Amino acid sequence: MGETPALKKALSQRQLTMIAIGGVIGAGLFVGSGVVIRETGPGTFLTYGLAGILIIMVMRALAEMAVAHPATGSFADYARQAMGDWAGFSVAWLYWYFWVIVVGFEAIAGAKIIAYWVDWPLWLVALVLLVAMTATNLFSVSSFGEFEYWFAGVKVAAIIAFLVLGSLFVLGMWPNKSMDFSNLWSHGGFFPFGPLAITVAVVTVIFSMVGAEIATIAAAESSDPERAVAKAANSVILRIAVFFVGSSFLLVTILPWNDDDASASPFVAAFTEMGIPYADHIMNAVVLTAVLSCLNSGMYTASRMLFVLAARREAPAQLVRVTRRGVPAIAILASSVVGFLCVVAAAFSPDTIFAFLLNSSGAIILFVYLLIVISQIVLRYRTPDSQLRVKMWLFPVLSILTAIGIFAVLVQMFLQEAVRSQLVLSLLSWAVVILLFVANRWFVKRRPVVEGVAGGDRPHRVLVLANQTVESDELLAELRGIGADRSTSYFVVVPASPIETGTAATHGPLDVWEATRVEAQRRLDHTLTTLRSENLEAEGEIGDYRPLRALATAVGTFHPDQIVISTLPLEDSVWHRFDVVDRARAEYGVPVINVTARAKTEEPSS
Repeated sequence: MGETPALKKALSQRQLTMIAIGGVIGAGLFVGSGVVIRETGPGTFLTYGLAGILIIMVMRALAEMAVAHPATGSFADYARQAMGDWAGFSVAWLYWYFWVIVVGFEAIAGAKIIAYWVDWPLWLVALVLLVAMTATNLFSVSSFGEFEYWFAGVKVAAIIAFLVLGSLFVLGMWPNKSMDFSNLWSHGGFFPFGPLAITVAVVTVIFSMVGAEIATIAAAESSDPERAVAKAANSVILRIAVFFVGSSFLLVTILPWNDDDASASPFVAAFTEMGIPYADHIMNAVVLTAVLSCLNSGMYTASRMLFVLAARREAPAQLVRVTRRGVPAIAILASSVVGFLCVVAAAFSPDTIFAFLLNSSGAIILFVYLLIVISQIVLRYRTPDSQLRVKMWLFPVLSILTAIGIFAVLVQMFLQEAVRSQLVLSLLSWAVVILLFVANRWFVKRRPVVEGVAGGDRPHRVLVLANQTVESDELLAELRGIGADRSTSYFVVVPASPIETGTAATHGPLDVWEATRVEAQRRLDHTLTTLRSENLEAEGEIGDYRPLRALATAVGTFHPDQIVISTLPLEDSVWHRFDVVDRARAEYGVPVINVTARAKTEEPSS
């Protein structure tokens, strides 16, 4: 029938570039840097440098895998390929959980910032922000990209302005100001808490850098995913060096590290020290933009992870459905509901339920990063060198050191009493995810297979329901046997499901349904051609994505005297999980045979 269509251009290179640039700049830089300065002293910029190196290494590992193994699911798929289904299941669900909690948290944070100007109920403002960003994501992929472009633009412009003005100030090129770097050593020395303090604060700093990997997810909906991922990974080096290390160096140079204002709101304090008017209002507006950016991208990221989970049969199949604009609306709304529940928890139980939710996701991103690096090490040894157009530097040394570095941060979290509960509760969250994975597999495997029994006479009208196994030798052999001795007509139905056709694993929301119909039609045409080549009478159609709905429609039009349903083996079969065969036997008064087969091809044609 033709080739599966390529991804449509939903995010422009302009939007994707700004998403990559701004993705790593969150509200944590503008606000959280004060905490780091108070805990570290003038050596704060070294702490940002150490954390930045870990993020750069993770992004480089991610880029290597993304270019060698393109996939919509990004790092969840790489973990699955490297370590098995449990790892892919873990990464995707943990990452989704992390971001839906972030969505709720950022909605509350944005409401608190707005409260600086207007006295409105916190929960109401948070709900309005959440609804606004949900609507943005629901409208279209490009609307998300456009909002994120301008949000990121404001953040980047604010940082660049600070870097320029701050450099002029410390270099003595400012009115009534001479060159002065004395704050680096005049208040207890460069390491007032000792050199090891710079490693302790890495725990705080690394969370302010989360978001660089979002560009690899968004790239799946751009015109050139591989190029976009490689470019994002390379540019993260400059972004961290300039935005984080550069700005933190200027902060501790302009202000004494032990200044109370520097600890509370360092950028406001620095602009005030330079004599910039309305510094508090300006920075509040910038931080609000950063919060909205995080809220917007968090909603996008969480919904795409649900889409991937549904595509891998690890979340409800309805989450794969997209609107005419190519937006996974159900996945977005599901993520939004969880974010809304976080807002409710923050309003009515801030010190218990909301605190628990925040702590239970606190270390999750480090688990995800660790699994990314381990996946890169495993896949590197499995991948031919000819496929590696982007490579991790000094492999395997840097990959192993990165994994050790991330593990060291987790150990540091355990040693710090203030954040130990985050590590423990995050480990509990991971344990719950693993238990859900095991329970799901156990439930599928324990279901008995009941074979259908054909009637005494050979049927004349055979309805065939199949998808992944429609081209299998086992199914074709069964159909040949049914029609061997007498004239039999066949009607083949292939449900147009993105999950069963595999297109949800290789296409983004924008064009997955178009690709699904093409692949379903290809499978149907191949089966009909094979049957007709053996002088068997065969017709068919593409059915509803729900197999029972497709079967009911076909029964109503074809009126079969026998039904053949071809499925994957029990442990892999979603149709068995949802009782498709048993429900067909209960519904229709004709023999129903279940043919168990392996898929002839695991991926859709391209």
